[in-house]
Amino acid sequence: MDFALQALAVLLGLAAALIGGALGLGAVASLLITLRAEAEFPPAGPIVPVRGGRLAAIEAGPHEGARATVILLHGASANAAEPMEGVGRLLAAQGFRVIAFDRPGFGWSDRLDAATPAAQGAAIAEALERMGIGPAIVLGHSWSGALAANLALEHPERVAGLVLVSPVALPFPQRPDPPWYWRLAARPPVAWLLSRTLGPPVAMTYLEGAARAVFAPQPVSADYLTRARAALVLRPGTLLSNVQDLIGLPAALAEQGPRYGAIRTPTVIVAGESDPVVRTNLQARPLAERIPGAELVVLPGIGHMVHYVAADALAREVGRLAERIAERRPLPAAAP
Repeated sequence: MDFALQALAVLLGLAAALIGGALGLGAVASLLITLRAEAEFPPAGPIVPVRGGRLAAIEAGPHEGARATVILLHGASANAAEPMEGVGRLLAAQGFRVIAFDRPGFGWSDRLDAATPAAQGAAIAEALERMGIGPAIVLGHSWSGALAANLALEHPERVAGLVLVSPVALPFPQRPDPPWYWRLAARPPVAWLLSRTLGPPVAMTYLEGAARAVFAPQPVSADYLTRARAALVLRPGTLLSNVQDLIGLPAALAEQGPRYGAIRTPTVIVAGESDPVVRTNLQARPLAERIPGAELVVLPGIGHMVHYVAADALAREVGRLAERIAERRPLPAAAP
């Protein structure tokens, strides 16, 4: 019995040493990945102070005489450069002032303890106020479909129009509980540890495959990972922010989804018919029915990355929306 206990103790000790060694190597690799990403992709635009920290942005297009101002909000696992290098530069060339924000915890923005569309919307609205911007056209892709919709609900004075691209904005159907190891990995202490050790090197091996998956059925745009500054998502803090945002989204959608009938902002929803990531029939189509007056544009054969593979079509819809907004006239005052 004593021998068996001693053998078990040795095995447990070896296992602990191996795990500790793997975590240690992962921590070193994570530090190197972080330093390289931040050296290659430093801040590329203004840093705006808000309550609790700062938000980073990238700007393009004219400041004076612009057709309108367009705010770009990126989806999960991304940063401000991702929508800017997709449709943002094109809109700037067409005369729009374009401002893309790093959402809290992404790119060069501080986390601000903001993991929900409502909390992030409050930070974005504050940044716009400090910059003296608004009302503006707000374009949100994927996760930020919910963020853009929340801005229209909670901060309508900052929003002249909504462009929701491949949006996630409605509650998800009930799904079975994830496997136990996913639930364990999502617990805050474990998620924190993994994000600072094994997470970055493992995530780095998936970058190219993830890009192919979100671009399907189209091929990945040329130099996408570099243009979108994708390596910034590999940093520990950003990985953890990404997990928190995704885990918290279902509850946030369940809360704000029933309120979309209150949106009075001119809205256009643009989605790909062949989107394998966010199914158009489950999100974009029913969302268009909930937002009064929303226009739905479904692009045949297009996948999730509309702002890259169909940037011309998307820019055209932004332009049409800007014209509609410019033509609107205030309602006549009610008779006394």
